[in-house]
Amino acid sequence: RAVAMSVSHSSRLNKLVREQYMRLPQDGSVQVTYVWIDGSGEGVRCKSRTLDKEPKSIEDVPEWNFDGSSTAQAEGSNSDMFLVPVCMFRDPFCLDPNKLVLCEVLKYNRKPAETNLRHTCKKVMDLVKDSHPWFGMEQEYTLLGINGHPYGWPDNGFPGPQGPYYCGVGADKVYGRDIVESHYKACLYAGVKICGTNAEVMPSQWEFQVGPCEGIEMGDHLWMARFILHRVCEDFGVVATLDPKPMTGNWNGAGCHTNYSTEEMRREGGLKHIEAAIEKLSKRHDYHICVYDPRGGRDNSRRLTGHHETSNIFEFSAGVANRGASIRIPRQVGQDGYGYFEDRRPAANCDPYAVTEAIMRTTVLNETGVETKDYTEH
Repeated sequence: RAVAMSVSHSSRLNKLVREQYMRLPQDGSVQVTYVWIDGSGEGVRCKSRTLDKEPKSIEDVPEWNFDGSSTAQAEGSNSDMFLVPVCMFRDPFCLDPNKLVLCEVLKYNRKPAETNLRHTCKKVMDLVKDSHPWFGMEQEYTLLGINGHPYGWPDNGFPGPQGPYYCGVGADKVYGRDIVESHYKACLYAGVKICGTNAEVMPSQWEFQVGPCEGIEMGDHLWMARFILHRVCEDFGVVATLDPKPMTGNWNGAGCHTNYSTEEMRREGGLKHIEAAIEKLSKRHDYHICVYDPRGGRDNSRRLTGHHETSNIFEFSAGVANRGASIRIPRQVGQDGYGYFEDRRPAANCDPYAVTEAIMRTTVLNETGVETKDYTEH
């Protein structure tokens, strides 16, 4: 008897019928899908409109608006929010010449919405641009059935213990590779700087990597990669969760390890600059934990236990090739004497704008303590 997998109803609609319509010509019109971060700081929303010609740059995409009372971003009595286009990608779902456009959200008074963390990140990145900060973020996620149970896990009980699943091959070791490969291809088509993917330690858990990206580009590309992941999963009828600890017990959590370097770290002798940056981070551990998940560290407290390849949330640590440390210096970097380091603390559901901004504030702008400096227009 075939086991009925827990997938959504809409994924069972006839996709060949859909293809018939998708092949119809557009006669010069272009569909632009506006994408933004909602009031949860984790969810993405989208809506589409028609432009009469293909936008060649982000300046060609007009501002728009939406009902913020329906996204936990405004009250019903004053609900219009502005969508300000900031980054444009090709649309892998509706294909050329259609576009996906990432937007910042502004309130009625044109001040940034509470979950618009890009706004201050951009100011900070502009301030530190001469140090040419490069980032690469490793986005872990878990595939769930529509019932909230990990995709492919037995209905009653658990799969075998962790061990054979990481970078695994075979139907008894990996679940959902079709989704992973479709997401990868869609990101490449869109122009997202995706640079790799692999199956993770817990079965039905995966990871993709985005980077290297300089400055504000890191957050833009990771958020669009997340949007594309959720859209691909929608087509397959499953859910991707970025929860940092989707399964309690003896299972790995999900992080968003952040690799980072400045130009001086990447040059000969850069290791001393890496060590200086780690020293600054060690004195500001509480501040970073606070911004490395959307709930001020509460989500990460379930994950950063000191077990399952994590550091303890209450302690700062650093080491070469140590996956149980807060900061890992790759072995090759230790041998070469220059390169980058990895901050292993950010949770899978972190906001990449918040993470990259915090790293720059501490390591380049030399901020200390839990308060942040307000860099008004420079």
